[in-house]
Amino acid sequence: MTFKQETYNYLKQFLTDSRFAKIEKFALESTDFVLPVMEDIFQFRNAAAIVRSAEACGFHKIVALENDHIFNPNLKVTKGAENWVEVKKMACNLETLQKIKEENYKIVAVSPEKNAKSLADFKIQEPISLIFGTEKEGVTEEILNFADETLAIPMYGFTESFNVSVAAAICFYDLRQK
Repeated sequence: MTFKQETYNYLKQFLTDSRFAKIEKFALESTDFVLPVMEDIFQFRNAAAIVRSAEACGFHKIVALENDHIFNPNLKVTKGAENWVEVKKMACNLETLQKIKEENYKIVAVSPEKNAKSLADFKIQEPISLIFGTEKEGVTEEILNFADETLAIPMYGFTESFNVSVAAAICFYDLRQK
C-alpha cells in the first residue's frame, strides 16, 4: 500500500458516510483537462469569484501568474471553494507558459484579438490552458503572441468586454459542457 493510500484510508475514518460519498462523487467529476490561468489579477473579489466558478465546474487547479499583483481571493466570496481548488502561484512570464505547454496543454488566450475563434465554435480536443488577462488591460500582447490560439466570447451589446470573473465563469461552464 502506498503512502498516499495509507493517508487516504487514515483520513477517511474522520468523515461521515454522507460527507465521504459527496467527496467521492465530486472527485470523480473533477478534471484538469482545462487549466485556468489568470494573468496578474489584482481585485480580490475577482480572484475569489474565479476560484468559486472553477470549483463549481469541476476544475480543481488554477495557475495564478503574478507580476505586479498578488492573487489573493476573498474567502467570504469563495464560500469554501478555496478548500477544493489548488492555486499555484507562478511568475508571469513566457517561461512559465512554456512549462505549462510542456505539460501537454495547448495555450489558449481569451481575447477578441488575433483572429479569435468564437467560444460557441471552439472544439476542445486536447488539454487546454485557458489564459485570462488582468482586469484593466486583458491578456498582454506578449502572451497573445505566444498563445497557440485565441478564444472570444460573443457579445451582443455596446460593451466591448466582460469582467474577468464573468468571462472565466462563462468559459468554464461552456467548456465543461463540451
